[in-house]
This record gives sequence, structure tokens and C-alpha cells, in this order.
Amino acid sequence: MSKAATTTYTVELPSDAENASRSTARASFQVDDSPPSEDGQAQGLTKSVLLKLASAAFSFFVSGVNDGSIGALIPHIIRDYGVTTAIVSALYTGIVLTQTRYAASFVGWLSAALSNTHLNHRLDLGAMMVLGAAFQVVAHALRAWPTPPFGLFITTFWFASIGQAFQDTQANTYVATEKGLTVHRWLGFIHAMYMAGCLVAPFAASPIASSPSGDGSSQWYLFYTVPLGLGVANLALAMVAFRDTFRLRPRVRALDPGTVAPEKSASALIKETLTTRSVWVISLFFFFHLGVCVTAGGWVVEYLVDVRDGDLRQMGYVPAGFSGGCLLGRLLLPDPTHKFGERRMIFIYCLFCLAFQLVFWLVPNIIAASVAISFLGFFLGPFFATALGVGTRLFPPDIRSTALPFLFVFAQLGGSLFPIVTGILGAHVGVSVLQPVLAGLISASAIVWLFVPQPQTKRE
Repeated sequence: MSKAATTTYTVELPSDAENASRSTARASFQVDDSPPSEDGQAQGLTKSVLLKLASAAFSFFVSGVNDGSIGALIPHIIRDYGVTTAIVSALYTGIVLTQTRYAASFVGWLSAALSNTHLNHRLDLGAMMVLGAAFQVVAHALRAWPTPPFGLFITTFWFASIGQAFQDTQANTYVATEKGLTVHRWLGFIHAMYMAGCLVAPFAASPIASSPSGDGSSQWYLFYTVPLGLGVANLALAMVAFRDTFRLRPRVRALDPGTVAPEKSASALIKETLTTRSVWVISLFFFFHLGVCVTAGGWVVEYLVDVRDGDLRQMGYVPAGFSGGCLLGRLLLPDPTHKFGERRMIFIYCLFCLAFQLVFWLVPNIIAASVAISFLGFFLGPFFATALGVGTRLFPPDIRSTALPFLFVFAQLGGSLFPIVTGILGAHVGVSVLQPVLAGLISASAIVWLFVPQPQTKRE
């Protein structure tokens, strides 16, 4: 970083108001002549800010490890709950397990959306980050013992989801509103850490779950000692990084006439959020976008095995290409997206996604399909962080902490609904239905994005 250019000015000031005509004193001051920082690094990246950014990024990584591992563990979980006598039964139980997990996760995000605004009236940023981390530690602790009861195991997804929702909301709000940050880069970075977690989780979960115990059964539950340890580290890092914002807010009391007006009530903030048009439009965009991501990642292996006759042992690594593509997209595309305009670039990325989706659909070659799905992930990568950045500039400041959980709920709804719809349709007409579903969801995302309002201000 180049040294800032300064100019020193000297002025003469009266040393005493009564003797101004007889005595003067010299005073010097410096004016910074260098141009303002384009990236805000000089002003923004103090040690405290860096520690908070590290905590926010690590919380996303922990969430990614949780979400990215379940696919590799489901076959072992099905067998461990005693359904191994018939393929039909195993498949049925797999569907029930998967969809029950989606339902529990969705209820967790919905619970966070309903409670986050009320909690923000009593808890500050640090307290909410720590609370979210604590919920996730509880979830992994309940999983990390031999074959927990099925109902308890499903309940842990509620704990994990509500914890993720609290941390995601606060981390996104902090990065998007912290002065001196290059917002688009840092939002892209923390969301890239989520994909990094999704990428590494299967490589950790599969070997642990595949290692048999003395009686030959899977010890899949031992994997959860990994996210449990990460969760404890996440909790400790949040407590240290956000310790200066870890406090209770006083209850709002009636004020005397002439004093400053109290904060809006939680009910008023929720009502204002639900009547803000931009909240609904961006929520609908997330609804379709996460539908694309979860449906593609969840059904691509079955499609390649069933329709393209791929080897299951080899096709199991294709979703890693999709996650790796998303990771690179979130790291490499924020700058061009910001430079040339979010509205224009996200629409262009939608066109690229549709093009690679058509390659995946129409070219009957497994290698081509694997490459296409990786590029699909690459161009989908910046969608989430970019839309969040646009939303934080569109939403009034007082409803941001209410609006963001609402966006996440809609995203989770799309990520839960469309894989289920694809599975139901696939049971009747075959897994090949995946292709038109993905093409339709990408097209819907592009169309909805055109209706997102243009922010009046541009954050550097």
C-alpha cells in the first residue's frame, strides 16, 4: 500500500482573546491529499474487524460441513435404523428420512424468522452470534452418540437450522453494514466458506461412515464429533470476536413527552417487512435459486447412474465438482459482478447457467455432463451473496435483521420443495425429469431478477 501524501499548513492564531493584537501562536495541521481508498482497506481492516470477519466466515464453514455431510451419511443412517431387508423399503425410508430432515430444517429457519426480531430487541450482535453457535453445538452433541433415537436425530436438524439462521443473519448484516469494507468481496468470501464446508464434508463423512465397527455396523455417528469440535471452536471464536457487542439491551420503556421516540416494536418491524415490495421480490429470487442448487446437487448422481448408466462409485464425486464450482464462483466473480453492475451480470450468469444446463441435458456424455454441472455451479456461485448485498441496500436499516431471516426462509422453502417435487415426478416418469425442472428454475430465477429494484446507492 502506498504511503498517503500529506501537506502541512501553518496558521497563526491569537494566543489570548484579550491580547490578540500583541501575541500570536503558531499551529500546524496536516491534510491528506491522497485520493480516498477504493476498497476501504485502510480504514476498515483493524484487528477487531478482521477477527469479526474470521468469525463470520468460520460460522459459514461450519454450516457448510453440516449441510454437505448428510448426503454421504444417509445410506448408512438408513441401514442403522434397521431397514435393510428390501430395496423398496430402504428407498421409502430414505425418502422419509430426507424429507423429514428437510421439514425439520425448514421449521428451524421459520422459527428463527419469527423469533429473530424479538430477540434483537434484547440481544446485540455478539449475543446473537453466540446463541446461534450454541444451538449448533447442542445439535452435534445430540448426534455424536451411537444411533440416537430417530425422533431425536430429526430434532437435531431444528437445532442446527435455527442456530445457522441466527448466525447467518447477524454475519450477513455485519459484513453488509460495516463501514470501510469492500462489501461485495467480503460477502462473496464468507459465502465461499460455506461452499468450502460443503466441499470437504463428504470426504470426511464417507471414510468415517464406511469404517465398520467390531460387529460390522457403520459408525456414522462418529463423524459428528468433527462438526461438534468445529462448533465448539465456532462458539469460542464468536465469544472472542464479538465480545465488544456481547450485551443485553435494556427494555424499552414509555418516554416522557419531548424525549426521543422509542424503537419500533418487533410486531411493527415484522409488519413493515411484510409490506416491503423488495423483500418479496428478492425472497422469490432466493426461492428459485436455492431450488436450483439443492435439486441439482441432490439428484445429479441418480440421474447420471439411472439415465447415463454411470458407475455409482465414480458418479458420487460429481456433486463435489458442483460444490467446487460454486466455491470458485463465489471467490472469483464478485469483482466483475460489482464492476459491471449486479443487475446486468446476474442476468448474464443466468444465461450461462441455462447454456451449461442444456449441455448437461442434450449431450449424452458423462464427462461432458460432469464438466457442465461444475460450470453450472461456478456461475450460480455469486447469486446468493450478490442478492443479499442488493437487499441490504434496498431494505430500510431498521428492518434488515427482520428481512434477512425472511429471505432465508423462502430460500429454504425452495430448497426443500423442488427436490421433493423432482422426486415425486421422477417416481412416475423417471429421473430424466430433472433436466426440464432445472431449466425451468434457472429461467424463473432470471425472470424474477429483472423485477428486483435497482438500489439508489452503491456501496464500495
